[in-house]
Amino acid sequence: MNALLDARFAEAYRDLAATRLAPWLASLPQQVQAAVYEAPHGKRELWLETLAQLPKVVASSVDFTQGTVRLGQATDLNAEQAAALQAALAVFIPWRKGPFEVFGIQIDTEWRSDWKWERVAAHLSPLQGRLVLDVGCGSGYHLWRILGAGAQQVIGIDPSLFFLMQFHAIKHYAGQQPVHLLPLKSEDLPDFQGKGFDTVFSMGVLYHRRSPLDHLQELKNALRTGGELVLETLIIEGDEHTVLMPEDRYGKMRNVWFIPSVAMLELWLRRLGFENIRTVDITTTMMDEQRSTAWMRFESLKDFLDPENPRLTIEGYPAPVRAVIIANASK
Repeated sequence: MNALLDARFAEAYRDLAATRLAPWLASLPQQVQAAVYEAPHGKRELWLETLAQLPKVVASSVDFTQGTVRLGQATDLNAEQAAALQAALAVFIPWRKGPFEVFGIQIDTEWRSDWKWERVAAHLSPLQGRLVLDVGCGSGYHLWRILGAGAQQVIGIDPSLFFLMQFHAIKHYAGQQPVHLLPLKSEDLPDFQGKGFDTVFSMGVLYHRRSPLDHLQELKNALRTGGELVLETLIIEGDEHTVLMPEDRYGKMRNVWFIPSVAMLELWLRRLGFENIRTVDITTTMMDEQRSTAWMRFESLKDFLDPENPRLTIEGYPAPVRAVIIANASK
């Protein structure tokens, strides 16, 4: 047990109790307890100790509406606090989704997730007052942008304890905000029977699932009737019969299973009972959007592409192209 995390989860449960999602609380605390404390993890204590030792400083301002999620100003800290914060944030390298600025410290993440948000945000139904779920949210960058767009409450789920710790390093300075990350998988979500979230995001998850149709069904079960799905995923060119299943790896990733064409993906959604399906963006991933940085020092996109032909992955498959599809759960 950890008092810091337990207090933050208790805050999440209080927020959920005030919504139509309250029945989830019959099982949720037990799920979270098992995910955080029962699975062995060699770095859990280091990460928890690092969170506990974050400088106790109140941010003079927060901004979740711009490309960089900003917390506080450099002048909020003295030199000793700034050094301690820099060292603590470095414990959580690699930072993959962002960018963030924490008291003047620029966390230049691997992904320019703000670019993805701009591609998505222009096509969303207004988020004001909505209950929103982000499945596979990573360290939570998009949770803060969703809040900045006016959502009433934002829940992210991701099974990675490392991402949970990164999220809480940011939340530590964000103040009391209705934004929470739960260490769960999409298959852990209940079927809300048409009374779930107003908007559900799944960005960069579908191709990691061995059963993409099961994932899409889980997303539909998490929505209220008529609610909006925001799906962002890898796609390939082709018709409604086209899907790529890599022989082994795709872009050096072993956990890529199915990459459909847009036409096939739209067919999957129709078969599962989604309606008003529209593909609103198709973008080739470029090396200035996904790259190595001082805050993510490992291989990135340029290492995953054929050095002789960047239109192909190093395995010879079509290079990453991503689509954004928006649909509604049928009424």
